[in-house]
Amino acid sequence: MKVGVAGLGIMGSGIAQLAATSGHDVVVTDVSKTFFDRAVVSIGKSLDKLIEKKIVNQDRGKILSRIVYTDDLKSFSGCDIVIEAVIENYKEKVEFFKKIEVIVSPNAIIASNTSSISITALGAGLKDPSRFLGIHFFNPVPLMNLIELIKGVRTSKESVEKAIEFSKSVGKEFVVVNDSPGFVTTRVIGLLVNEGAFEFSEGLASKEDIDKALKLGGNFPMGPLTLGDLIGLDTVVNIMDVMFDAFKDPKFRVAPILRKMVEAGKLGRKTGEGFYKY
Repeated sequence: MKVGVAGLGIMGSGIAQLAATSGHDVVVTDVSKTFFDRAVVSIGKSLDKLIEKKIVNQDRGKILSRIVYTDDLKSFSGCDIVIEAVIENYKEKVEFFKKIEVIVSPNAIIASNTSSISITALGAGLKDPSRFLGIHFFNPVPLMNLIELIKGVRTSKESVEKAIEFSKSVGKEFVVVNDSPGFVTTRVIGLLVNEGAFEFSEGLASKEDIDKALKLGGNFPMGPLTLGDLIGLDTVVNIMDVMFDAFKDPKFRVAPILRKMVEAGKLGRKTGEGFYKY
């Protein structure tokens, strides 16, 4: 299977790494090759750790050789599946989908890794929205065992079956859900991080104790503030804004502290500082 990935941030790089490790040929693109060069370094470091822990038993160089960068979308023409992982912005995503639809085969499926935006709305501008769906990965992609497959109103059964086949090919479990802002997972995860931020800003407890309470009291692998830093606080803000706009429910109002931290450039792990320093 040939896989196309658009966007080489944390998620796009992880998707490309996973697909290549699973034996697929991968073509990737971003606004400049600089992002690809950075991605190669981060993917290489990730593979080194996975090989050291014997989670991956393939040659590092062979895996990397399956990932090819292009600045020409026509190179995506032979892809069986194209996954968009650009910034969480509706207009940018739709612009990409319109460009890629006329390039790939009519049998190829087109997908978004969006964590919150309506799949039906994203696919509405396509000539054939039946081949469009959400394929939502989780960070870190190579380690997280779930893919959330989201059906838009016009997504065909055949497209879902192809997405299931792809999920199995990369060794992941999957769930199939209907389209709704935030889907099943992000709708809950966003609320969890946001409420943890409210608790911290109210002085209810220290950040360490808020995280400890949810880890030990709720059996979460990490607390809400650590999770927010891992996801990226800018992404959390975007997610909550999308859900607030969609549902008009005050429970989705962003905690003011999150917006202030984003304005200050404290986005979490990716910038070296969020609720914690890294």
